[in-house]
Amino acid sequence: MAVLQKLPQRRRLVLLCLVLAALWEMGVGQMRYSVPEEIDKGSFVGNIAKDLGMQPWELGERGVRIVSRGRTQLFALNPRGGSLVTAGRIDREELCAQSTLCLVNFNILLEDKLNIYSVEVEITDINDNAPRFGVEELELKISETTTPGFRIPLKSAHDADVGENTLQKYELNSNDHFSLDVRSGADGNKYPELVLERALDREEEAVHHLVLMALDAGDPVRSGTSRIRVMVLDVNDNAPVFTQPEYRVSVPENVPVGTRILTVTATDADEGHNAQVAYFQDETPGESSEVFEVKSISGEITIRKSLDYEAAKFHEIDIEAQDGPGLLTRTKVIVTVLDVNDNAPEFYMTSATSSISEDSPPGTIIALFNVHDRDSGQNAFLTCSLPENLPFKLERSVDNYHRLVTTRALDREQFSSYNITVTAKDGGNPSLSTDAHVLLQVADINDNPPMFPHTSYSAYIPENNPRGASIISVTAHDPDSDDNAHVTYSLTEYALQGAPLSSYISINSDTGVLYALSSFDYEQFRDLELWVTARDSGTPQLSSNVSLQLFVLDQNDNIPEILYPTLPTDGSTGVELAPRSAEPGYLVTKVVAVDKDSGQNAWLSYRLLKASEPGLFTVGLHTGEVRTARALLDRDALKQNLVVAVQDHGQPPLSATVTLTVAIADSIPDVLADLGSLEILHDSDTSGLTLYLVVAVAAVSCIFLAFVTVLLALRVRHWYTSRLLQVSGGRLASMPASQFVGVDGVQAFLQTYSHEVSLTANSRKSHLIFPQPNYADTLISQESCEKSDFLSVPQTLLEVEEETFPQQAPPNTDWRFSQAQRPGTSGSQNGDETGTWPNNQFDTEMLQAMILASASEAADGSSTLGGGAGTMGLSARYGPQFTLQHVPDYRQNVYIPGSNATLTNAAGKRDGKAPASGNGNKKKSGKKEKK
Repeated sequence: MAVLQKLPQRRRLVLLCLVLAALWEMGVGQMRYSVPEEIDKGSFVGNIAKDLGMQPWELGERGVRIVSRGRTQLFALNPRGGSLVTAGRIDREELCAQSTLCLVNFNILLEDKLNIYSVEVEITDINDNAPRFGVEELELKISETTTPGFRIPLKSAHDADVGENTLQKYELNSNDHFSLDVRSGADGNKYPELVLERALDREEEAVHHLVLMALDAGDPVRSGTSRIRVMVLDVNDNAPVFTQPEYRVSVPENVPVGTRILTVTATDADEGHNAQVAYFQDETPGESSEVFEVKSISGEITIRKSLDYEAAKFHEIDIEAQDGPGLLTRTKVIVTVLDVNDNAPEFYMTSATSSISEDSPPGTIIALFNVHDRDSGQNAFLTCSLPENLPFKLERSVDNYHRLVTTRALDREQFSSYNITVTAKDGGNPSLSTDAHVLLQVADINDNPPMFPHTSYSAYIPENNPRGASIISVTAHDPDSDDNAHVTYSLTEYALQGAPLSSYISINSDTGVLYALSSFDYEQFRDLELWVTARDSGTPQLSSNVSLQLFVLDQNDNIPEILYPTLPTDGSTGVELAPRSAEPGYLVTKVVAVDKDSGQNAWLSYRLLKASEPGLFTVGLHTGEVRTARALLDRDALKQNLVVAVQDHGQPPLSATVTLTVAIADSIPDVLADLGSLEILHDSDTSGLTLYLVVAVAAVSCIFLAFVTVLLALRVRHWYTSRLLQVSGGRLASMPASQFVGVDGVQAFLQTYSHEVSLTANSRKSHLIFPQPNYADTLISQESCEKSDFLSVPQTLLEVEEETFPQQAPPNTDWRFSQAQRPGTSGSQNGDETGTWPNNQFDTEMLQAMILASASEAADGSSTLGGGAGTMGLSARYGPQFTLQHVPDYRQNVYIPGSNATLTNAAGKRDGKAPASGNGNKKKSGKKEKK
């Protein structure tokens, strides 16, 4: 068969026929047929009847049938047609596989003769199978370092057909790196080989896809394909490559530790282990290696240590990338640190002074300093400022130097020191600032004289004061300091009543306390004006003066002095006459007394201390007028003795007594006739007088007991009030002393008023007119009438007056007399017992002056009873030529202040005639105004 396959096809067919013929001849009854494979069932194969020499119908009669030996019957006999047909589909490749000649042998049996005929059917091949590879896809691995010419055997294809229908050739798709070479094996099969034509580069092309095709020569031509995937195996022929040759990044200096600032990336063209890249920081000496950290796997660069722009503005980091086998490459990372406003301005004080004189001119340099900020750019732009309303300013110099200078003259008395705050502020956001403090002391110069807090002072001192008693303390303040503020005090010397002032008053040069060197007498002088000088110890020495008005306060140190009636000097007894026909209220006489003191100490009150006939006479409390209390009776004694007490309102009160003898008779002869019987009458009335005496003693005892009780109560009240004043004395210190009168702890606010006194002269007549003042708005304390001890005046009354009341207030012009109160003669006044004494010290003083003047006239020896009508010749009435018509009209033209009653002519009243008024020829000769 191998030889036949090598011959041409036609020659092989001829040869085959010859062989079959020979075999036919050799084998008796052997039949041969040929049929292609894959034909349908029942297809004609050969004419058996003809080949056996029979008719088709004979096949059934003679029992022709096919005899097989356990093989599936592929053929069958058609008895009607006498033909051999296929019994089913025949697959040559299934029967004969790859055999070139496929023969099916079976026998035909003729049962009538038991003849056996051999039949051989050749199954011819058709191209019903395409070449097929064992795998549809073939994967090859070739290292990229393989040299060209390298051969790789490929899997062969298989074709079930034979002959021309079997595999004839291989074809490879076109590519640049591989070619196909087919070799024929000893068995005649073709074996393809893949030849490497050009070197491979995995980084250029890691996989090559090829298609191998196997073709047969059948009709139609069938083919089979196989995909070949050539994997280029990597070798470590590439080092890692960074994505950037140099990395740059900007980072704020306040970025937190652990923050990722950058990720470096390196790629390796290799694969697998060869492409596994790790990152490392080049450990070069320097701070950068301590500040940053590089993650070896990810390439992240993080902050390990806080950045500081002021320490380093740039950082250079060397990074290495290394693959698995060890190839490496390097890159550089430059980190720029961005400034953040994290530094406040800093002061560097170059020079500064701690003290400056207050007379330094404007522009004097106080300090020179430099301001610096370690930040940069806008963060380092500095501005300096001072608080407002300071006498300083800043002058900028080069390189952020500033000078602190004065803008005006300083005044140490206004500000003795300055704590100057200089604020430096940068231009960052948010802005940072720093304060610097410059403590500057202002040195004093003697530019201020001592100053008293008041323009003038007033002080009060009671008369009869002890020597060495302190009067007042005047203090001057000097706003300067040290010696410039050390003040000494002195008094301006002048003569006072012929003696130097220093003999009366002294002042402590250090404390300014004034002391009384002598005991003052209110009756000697009542006020004096001083000038106190305060000098400092500076250079030049400065001084100032202030006036001090010292008022002497009156004390009740003078007892009342009785001017009328006076004791006769010739040993006779003065007698007042009262007619028996006198009506109740008849004015018998008047007790006239004065007190050298003033104020309440000079307010006098009169009372009847003792009388021969109680209830017969009354004495005016404030006028001293002795009047009849009832009508005179015949049984009344001719001679009545009256004891009148005159008491002032001082504290303690002082008093004097006078004894009056009143003769009850209608005429002088009656008086003379009865004088001899006065002694006898006295004896006959002894029993009656004894009874009166007992009653008087009992009454006096009761009055004395009541007086002691009242006195104790007043003393207790005085003690209690003094204690209260000690507690609340400070509240009265600010009271103007000129408007405040206090007696023994009782305070009363009094209005000052003016009092007019008119003194008229007509021929030899002198008239004293005491107008009644208006007391409508005067506040009088009842206790002040009972207590007038000026020695107990609280010390608060001696305090300095306020500046608004530097001296005693001037007379109040609003206190005017009403028309009914105008000064006039005694006949123009209406008499009653309701009047009060003047409650003003100066009015009382004026009254005293007038009464004393009248008393002087009365004491004059030339003022006799016949000296002239209207005179006060009181002493002459007690002369030996005493007659009724010579009794002086002491009541005429005398008006007692505080009472509406006047002393009128007694004879005129007895005669029922109105006294002549002297107003018609009187002229006002003068007016004085007292404070």
